[in-house]
Amino acid sequence: MELARRIEELWDAGELDSEPIEEAVALLDRGEARVAERRDGEWTVNEWAKKAILLYFRLRKVAPMDVGGLHFLDKIPVKSDYAEHGVRVVPPGVARYGSFLSEGVILMPGFVNIGAWVGPRTMVDTWATVGSCAQIGADVHLSGGVGIGGVLEPPQARPVIVEDGAFLGSRVVVVEGVVVGERAVIAPNVVLSASIPIIDVTGAKPVEHRGYVPPGSVVLPGTRPKEYPAGRYQLPCALIVGERSASTDLKTSLNDVLREFEIAT
Repeated sequence: MELARRIEELWDAGELDSEPIEEAVALLDRGEARVAERRDGEWTVNEWAKKAILLYFRLRKVAPMDVGGLHFLDKIPVKSDYAEHGVRVVPPGVARYGSFLSEGVILMPGFVNIGAWVGPRTMVDTWATVGSCAQIGADVHLSGGVGIGGVLEPPQARPVIVEDGAFLGSRVVVVEGVVVGERAVIAPNVVLSASIPIIDVTGAKPVEHRGYVPPGSVVLPGTRPKEYPAGRYQLPCALIVGERSASTDLKTSLNDVLREFEIAT
């Protein structure tokens, strides 16, 4: 609490003090602090942690970096303590310092940005990106090319959250603080943002969600018409077409739903 108070003071005063800023980012890097946490069933943003990251950017200077024979010019170093945490990283996968990868995470040639938290046994597949401050749960599969957007500013804004056991197909894009509920299955090429409607079409009448995919939902890409002065056009939406089995075996449940709804990976 004292560290959070000091970060808030620096933020309000527009000042820099390296010791508390470095300490805060080190806590994020070790997973001892998070940008967002679930409390009493609701996701709560720790604004001080996001402010610490923004102050850290002001504190750091652009400098050359050599990592594994590759050359970079940036402010933020990359993580290197993978073996200590039981994390597998396939070249040239990169996680920035200030992010946290839990034990059992596999990072293919993708990217995890500062402030992100990735849960145990999660797969970040080839060319998938986990944006700044995103919170990815345990046993999640982010398929090839998935884009998880970063939400660093404003500090009070909720980051993108993907809860435990979710599966995101190839080229799925999730941005603007959308929450993907536990065990949800998102088909390839679905785009989820705060403004794109997520429509449950499994009942007699459609039920619309914004910025939230209910747990266990099976989601496909869709469109719906909208009238403009120049005519009628199809705008993107996401369709909830089913629900994943409540099976305790995540792999069996996932395989069944992928076959039933003919979802590619």
